[in-house]
Amino acid sequence: MQRILLVEDDENFVFGIEYTLSNEGYEVTHAGSLKEARNALAQTEMNIILLDINLPDGTGYELCKEIRRKSQVPIIFLTALDEETNVVAGLDLGADDYMTKPIRTKELLSRMKAVLRRHSRPEQGANSSNIWTSGEFEVRVLEGVVLKNKKEVLLTTLEFRLLLMLMSHPKQICSRASLLEKLWDVSGEFIDDNTLSVHIRRLREKVEEIPATPQYIVTIRGVGYKWNAETTGAYS
Repeated sequence: MQRILLVEDDENFVFGIEYTLSNEGYEVTHAGSLKEARNALAQTEMNIILLDINLPDGTGYELCKEIRRKSQVPIIFLTALDEETNVVAGLDLGADDYMTKPIRTKELLSRMKAVLRRHSRPEQGANSSNIWTSGEFEVRVLEGVVLKNKKEVLLTTLEFRLLLMLMSHPKQICSRASLLEKLWDVSGEFIDDNTLSVHIRRLREKVEEIPATPQYIVTIRGVGYKWNAETTGAYS
């Protein structure tokens, strides 16, 4: 059974979401504050966290930052703040997705399933290797480890999957539409196209020497991106 931590202080909202998720077979733990959330995380390993931004003793941003220092557990922000700056702030801290209130339960369930699928181990084809190499990089696919000049590059699960998608098509253009479709595995109406730009920027900041003039993740204006180096061991 998948364990969910729901961090939210609105009791009416909690009742509806908890009821729905429990009926879908999830085990739900509710925390109404940052303190309660920290206690819950210390006691039980969670499969996914639904996190409100405004809480009585702080913000969901704080908790997201704390979690990302030691864990890549999936995080979805549930917020009444739908301004782009708030969305980007959450993604920059390492959240996997966001939803604005009022929440539609069917959409929430779809997004949760998509995020959980992304965090499962990537499937490998018959002609692929566990070790990919490209320029300064070595990727250990099954371990989810990326090394640059033998030093580990810490990526979120979504960033890791994005890197694999680009590296598995070396020197080829990956359209924005195809990347969005593969990354989220849900219909495009759920995702703002701007979020892909955010993740590309974050990935460049971690893998490029000079992110403003990337050597590996190159933008093909108006089309998408390409990994600008040959890759050995990737899907064939």
